[in-house]
Amino acid sequence: MDLTDVMRTAFSARAFTSDPISDETLYRILDSARFAPSGANHQGWRVIVVRDASIRRQLADICIPVFRYYRAQDDAGEVPFNPITPTSVSPEVADSTALRYPMLEHFDDPSKVPLVLVVALDLKVVTAFDANQPRIGVISGASIYPFVWNILLAARNEGLGGVLTTFLAHGEKRAQTILGLPNHYAVAAMLPLGKPAKPLSKLRRRPVESFTTIDRFDGPAFDK
Repeated sequence: MDLTDVMRTAFSARAFTSDPISDETLYRILDSARFAPSGANHQGWRVIVVRDASIRRQLADICIPVFRYYRAQDDAGEVPFNPITPTSVSPEVADSTALRYPMLEHFDDPSKVPLVLVVALDLKVVTAFDANQPRIGVISGASIYPFVWNILLAARNEGLGGVLTTFLAHGEKRAQTILGLPNHYAVAAMLPLGKPAKPLSKLRRRPVESFTTIDRFDGPAFDK
C-alpha cells in the first residue's frame, strides 16, 4: 500500500475474524517496525508474543476493572485517568459499570483475538529530559511509541488491524510477574492484532488548522 493510504486508514480495530496470523507475517511486521527511532538508538523495546490462553486471561483480568473505571469516568463526562483533573467517580460506581468491551471477555480465544503482543521498554536505556518536571513524564515515550505505531502501520500494510491499548500498565506489577518482566521494564502497550471484522471506515480527525499555530500557542493558525 501507499504510505499515505496506510497512515490515513490505520484505524483502531477491536473486532477480528478468526483468520490466524502466520509467524512469517508477524516476523515481517516486526522486521519493518524495528526501524523506528529511539533515544540514542538504544532500541530498548521488548516484544512478547502472548499465545498461552491462561496468560492472556490473566492479562485481561488485570485490564477489566481498569476499563470499567475508564467507562465510568467517560460516562461522567470526565477525561479518564487524567493527571490534571481528579476523578469524582467512586470505586463502587466503577465496579458496577458495564464493561462494553467484548474483546477483553474473549481475550483468551484465538478465534476472537488472533494475536496479542505486549511491548515493554527497558528504562535503563531511556533518556527522560523531563524527569525534573513536577508533572507526569512524557519524553521517554519517544523511545517506544514510534516503534509501537510502526507495528500497527506494518500490520495495516499486511491487511491486518489492531489497537494500541495501554490499560495493562495500570496493573504493571502484576503484569511483570505474569510475563517474567524485570522491574526495570515498563509495560508500554498491549496490541491485539487480527484481520478486522468490519471494513475500514473513513477516519475522522481535526484539520491541521485546529492544532497548528505560528510562533506561539496563541499565534495565528497555520493553513495552506
